[in-house]
Amino acid sequence: MIPLEYEKIASMIKENVSVLDLGCGRGDLLEYLTSTKHINGQGIEIKEEAVFACIEKGLTVFHSDIEKGLDAYPSNSFDYVLMYNSIQEIKNVDTIIKECFRIGKTLIVGFPNFAQISSRKSLLMGYTPITKHLPFTWFNSPNIRFFTIRDFENYARSRGLVIEWSFFFSAKKEIKFLPNLFAYTAIFAISKPQ
Repeated sequence: MIPLEYEKIASMIKENVSVLDLGCGRGDLLEYLTSTKHINGQGIEIKEEAVFACIEKGLTVFHSDIEKGLDAYPSNSFDYVLMYNSIQEIKNVDTIIKECFRIGKTLIVGFPNFAQISSRKSLLMGYTPITKHLPFTWFNSPNIRFFTIRDFENYARSRGLVIEWSFFFSAKKEIKFLPNLFAYTAIFAISKPQ
């Protein structure tokens, strides 16, 4: 079954555009966009087994650390840069986002919302949240940034970035009411002012 997030991202991306997927994992989103929107897609992934999974799907993916490997791309190489479930694993967020806008026009960011109500309940009980969208224990989590929908909106505004669109999701549907409380995941498309 295709995640709702993938469908929403695909609905917002034009056909036959160029897309770079940073931290593409096993390439599921990149494969979906390639088959539905006929994109010219590339990915970067640090985990070797995930790179092999991408190659088996026929995707163009490079084995690299996105915090060290974007300078090889020329400016304005892509229409879209994706960071779906990878921004929370990045140390130098400002640097990477600047690089994304150097090589692409629009940045699409997807991340788990750490303020979702079940996460708040876990914290209230004294435990690190473990949910379907945050499936890690504190000692094996790849996440080094814990932030919320409001945090990201404030970040974008503080950097002078334009939020072109945003969508929020629970496990089974799009959330339109109090997303910072009820949404497990958030997706934003941001750009630099013209």
